[in-house]
Amino acid sequence: MTMRIARYILVLAIALLPILGSSPLEAQLTMAQAQEAVDAAEAEARANGWNLTIYVADAEGVPIYLRRMDGARARTTEIVKMKVTAVLETGGTSGAYGRALEAGTIDSIPGAIHFEGGIPIVMDGEIVGAMSASGARGSEDAQVVRVGLAAIGAEPAG
Repeated sequence: MTMRIARYILVLAIALLPILGSSPLEAQLTMAQAQEAVDAAEAEARANGWNLTIYVADAEGVPIYLRRMDGARARTTEIVKMKVTAVLETGGTSGAYGRALEAGTIDSIPGAIHFEGGIPIVMDGEIVGAMSASGARGSEDAQVVRVGLAAIGAEPAG
């Protein structure tokens, strides 16, 4: 292959990246990481006697992993999704979204909920997804999520 053809292929590949999807250089959340985070979060919930639903989605909001523990209310499966929506739409926690709503500094987001327990997954300085839990008090849901995120080395989020 000549240098000219190689250069043409490189230029074409770079031009097609926005069309084909994310760059291989961007951080991405794997199903294995999601499962590891949920396993750690569930262990924390069990240690405290909380029956929760725990959810992980990628940065586009696409579900990666959902686990509803025995005894968790059915409604918690919808609440965890709404917490993730709040996180991905604002880039902050679902609790911070609630405080901003209360202060009148943000408009209501359709499909989002303001309860604590939804936290962005930040790796290498980039939001690669969101994790949430529901079924206990908001602060307890958030505690479980923080343990899950720590298990996969995600950066702490406010």
